Amino acid sequence: MATLAEAAPVLDDPALPALLECDRVLLKVGRRIRVLKAIDWPVELEERFLAGWRQGRPELPAPPTRPTDLADEAKVLEALMPRLDRGHPIGNWLYKTAWSCHVATRMLGAVGTPEFTRFSTLLYGRPDTQYRSQAVTNVESAAEMLAITDEMIGPHPLLAVPFDIPAVDFARQLRERIAPLFRDDPVEVVLDPGLSSKATAGSKRISLRSTALFSQRDLDQLVEHEAFIHTLTAVNGRHQPHLQTLGLAAPRTTRTQEGLATFAEIITGAIDIARLRRIALRVVMVKRALDGADFIDVFRGFLDAGQSEVESYRSAARVFRGGGVRGGVCFTKDGAYLEGVMLIHVFIRKALQEGRGELLPMLFAGRLTTADVVTLAPFRDSGLVAPPRYLPPWARDPQRVLSIMAFSAAAQRLQLDRLDLQRFVDYEDEVIAEADVDG
Repeated sequence: MATLAEAAPVLDDPALPALLECDRVLLKVGRRIRVLKAIDWPVELEERFLAGWRQGRPELPAPPTRPTDLADEAKVLEALMPRLDRGHPIGNWLYKTAWSCHVATRMLGAVGTPEFTRFSTLLYGRPDTQYRSQAVTNVESAAEMLAITDEMIGPHPLLAVPFDIPAVDFARQLRERIAPLFRDDPVEVVLDPGLSSKATAGSKRISLRSTALFSQRDLDQLVEHEAFIHTLTAVNGRHQPHLQTLGLAAPRTTRTQEGLATFAEIITGAIDIARLRRIALRVVMVKRALDGADFIDVFRGFLDAGQSEVESYRSAARVFRGGGVRGGVCFTKDGAYLEGVMLIHVFIRKALQEGRGELLPMLFAGRLTTADVVTLAPFRDSGLVAPPRYLPPWARDPQRVLSIMAFSAAAQRLQLDRLDLQRFVDYEDEVIAEADVDG
């Protein structure tokens, strides 16, 4: 395989015409593979399950488990992949994207079976995987995150956040927040009564569940996570002049996309401790489901961790969509969020540490992975990869990001277990006592 130094990142590269044709084919077929839509649960299952739970007679939900026939799309991908020269950086990038789309077709064709989970783990990973360069697994990191937040919260329950903003008012506020950024690409905010999640984002619209009530924190988080990452990267990808697949939400980009979106919440202060715990808790519950816990067990796990009945149902449904509610067969995507944000944190820190601040905007040029940023970086100067049209406000000044990360790294070295609050008083008294002795 050619190295980046050996590649010719110029538009007159004789290999490019064939690769760009493959890019167009991949974009067309990739858009027809819609993973979350294919495995979504009907909204009426929620009311039915919770009614039984509240009456003391919980029953396992019975979501549809119909496979999605994507045989035609799979055939196109199977014919396309051998045409891609993996020795060329662009060819290898397209091959990996086509491979992930092909795995997704097989996953959706295996809904409700153990094969579904096997393909899901190929795309999104397993929470108990220990990577060669790491000492802990994703689920161990999640458990540590929960323990740290438990310690910080202590025995006192978190203050309840008021969810009192109707969807129609929330939509108006969201439009007002995002419109100034997307100056040339208006993004619709629409209400959808059949949406199972509270919000979803695409390149042209953000959908909100019309029956939901929202909080002010929801607004901050949706702006940073959905609008300024998922929508923004899709819009930037759509504006790419040559590599149109950069606008495709390929399954292989999920870990980076969700990690970047969660990192955006953290770096802007939009996240709260309840949401951080929810992200970590989902990793733990994916592992439990993989180990055989059924839907009710996982629902109870979320409930025991402090989530409401409605939140616990929706969190459990995310784990089991496309799988089997009796356990062992589940959707592992929720395990990728925490791993993704750790990956983004390390990537940005290393890029800035090595003086490669120009890589930060590349994260927003389309739907990319961190590996894609490195692979495609040499192709910016030739214009093959265009710079992002839009950037989130926090990403426009890498030095600000670096300062926050540097302070966080330094503060982690303080050993909190060696002091209590009284120590702050004692410290001042000791300083004065020592000054008196010296005087």
